[in-house]
Amino acid sequence: MKISAKISEAEKEKRVWWSFEYFPPRTAQGLQNLLDRIERMRGWGPEFIDITWNAGGRTSDLSSELVRTCQSLIGIETCMHLTCTNMPEEKVDIALKEAKAHGCRNILALRGDPPAGQDHWSSVEGGFEHGIDLVRHIRTQYGDYFDVAVPGFPQQITLPPEEFAQELKWLKEKIDAGVNLIFTQMFYDVDIFIRWVKAVRDAGITIPIIPGINPIQTWNGFLRATQLAQTIIPQSYLNVLEPIKNDDERVRAEGIKLVSRLCRDILSANIGISGLHFYTMNLERGTKMLLQELELVPRVEVIRPLPWRQSLTPSRRTETIRPIFWANRTQSYLSRTENWDEYPNGRFGDARSPAFGELDGYGVWIKQTKDQAAEIWGHPVSIAEINDLFAKFCIGEVKALPWSDQPPSAETRVIASQLARVNTLGYLTINSQPAVNGVHSGDPVHGWGPTNGYVYQKAYLEFFVSPSQLNTLISRISREPLMTYYAINNQGDLRTNNHSDGPNAVTWGVFPGKEILQPTIVEAVSFMAWKDEAFELGRQWSRLYEPDSPTHKLISEIMDTYFLVNVVHNDFKDTNLIFEPFLMDEKLAKVDCDVIPNGGTTNHLDISKPSGLDKIINDVARGLVLS
Repeated sequence: MKISAKISEAEKEKRVWWSFEYFPPRTAQGLQNLLDRIERMRGWGPEFIDITWNAGGRTSDLSSELVRTCQSLIGIETCMHLTCTNMPEEKVDIALKEAKAHGCRNILALRGDPPAGQDHWSSVEGGFEHGIDLVRHIRTQYGDYFDVAVPGFPQQITLPPEEFAQELKWLKEKIDAGVNLIFTQMFYDVDIFIRWVKAVRDAGITIPIIPGINPIQTWNGFLRATQLAQTIIPQSYLNVLEPIKNDDERVRAEGIKLVSRLCRDILSANIGISGLHFYTMNLERGTKMLLQELELVPRVEVIRPLPWRQSLTPSRRTETIRPIFWANRTQSYLSRTENWDEYPNGRFGDARSPAFGELDGYGVWIKQTKDQAAEIWGHPVSIAEINDLFAKFCIGEVKALPWSDQPPSAETRVIASQLARVNTLGYLTINSQPAVNGVHSGDPVHGWGPTNGYVYQKAYLEFFVSPSQLNTLISRISREPLMTYYAINNQGDLRTNNHSDGPNAVTWGVFPGKEILQPTIVEAVSFMAWKDEAFELGRQWSRLYEPDSPTHKLISEIMDTYFLVNVVHNDFKDTNLIFEPFLMDEKLAKVDCDVIPNGGTTNHLDISKPSGLDKIINDVARGLVLS
């Protein structure tokens, strides 16, 4: 979606919006850490982010890769910087082609800084001399596909009148060449900014102006940034910050107050500006503190337009339905389905398509190394220890499982105690969702989609279980007419009581002026495809241990003999109903413990006397422990 459309929508709704800027790091580890940070900061509700191109285009490939990842995997609208520095026309065309392929609809076109080691800017052979040349080239090649932005410099208002008039003339020429937006350089003097905006408007420039806001992180960082950009610092800032310059915490705290006052003055100045663009410097704490100080709260429909992470690449923008099986492995799902034939009417594609990806071509992987496996999971040598690992993951005591790219969600924590209990009983859960009966779409835990809607969910569980326990469970489910299941082992033997040809919608939403959306489904063919990946992840887990170790043999045996099962309770009004067939094991175990015939002894676990883990689970159930 174009930034100009997002701004227009916000103005109609009379709300404040915000966005973040990041720059490509220099190392592979830095890149991974930045992606993790962008993922976290996405939850703060930015309308979009932008990625810089760096001086001299040194990080051009990395910038393009960041845009691709943010658009496709993280699912956040991205603006890509593009400079003229060291960029011949063919390299510019490659960058624009890749941006379009990634679904990026927004370009910030700049002349750029001089190449490293040079004092003066000069174009390369076959390149562009001025920013306006780049703007014209984009419009010639791509028409109005992209929103094109250019930089604006508020401090130009302090230039001699004839020089400022010339700068305004050049800016107006860029606008007339097809520019949609202006991003300003950072500033701290609000009076300078307001005067500049009014002068720009008086020159006949009416496109949106986006003020660039730089949070104050440290004294030295503040000085370096302002000196590099030759930014005017109001004396009031120096009076507050200089006496405490050696105390980073106080500088950040006082700097947040100063910059938040700047933001409030901008938004209340009656100059038609309702958004703020934060230069994060790839840091998160200062930006988060500033948002909190301004009391800017993310809208659920921005951070969760659908209950799963939406991809914004061209082929997937209209995708509105996915199987639930890949809920914890978004990147794997996107890779598998990258070449599906089509998404008819924005709906989930048919898994029987010949374009459905085979497992081997998409690199199933576990993030963890051997050392990390030992640190996270230890060296379990019994089924009981495996059960405890899975239970501890549900309550936040273990930070990862091979089947999850992320820790348990807030929604999972709603049923954490029940999940932990079924895991201790031998049902190794890898995916779940609670029942939801008409929660408001703005709900911070369950909400998603447009405002003023209501969302619903059927309770869902997915787990590994031994064949003997599965037989017992199926006999219990057979007495529950509203429960459906699929079970499959590593050899592909499928068992089910669901003989419908169509998918089972397990999540849906009702919103004003729209048809009912059903974005998450359970479907037999896709489940059978997911089976390969689920068992392969277990086998990879075993390979993190020495081949002759008890842990390797134990995990391998589980993957060779257990069934992968999913269960849906089709009564969405009560979350606890789905757990009843599982927790019967707990009740029966307690009976076995209480009744010991002929005064003998028993080897059954006496769960009437809680172990340390049982106590934690009970505390979670009572709300005494927060995951």
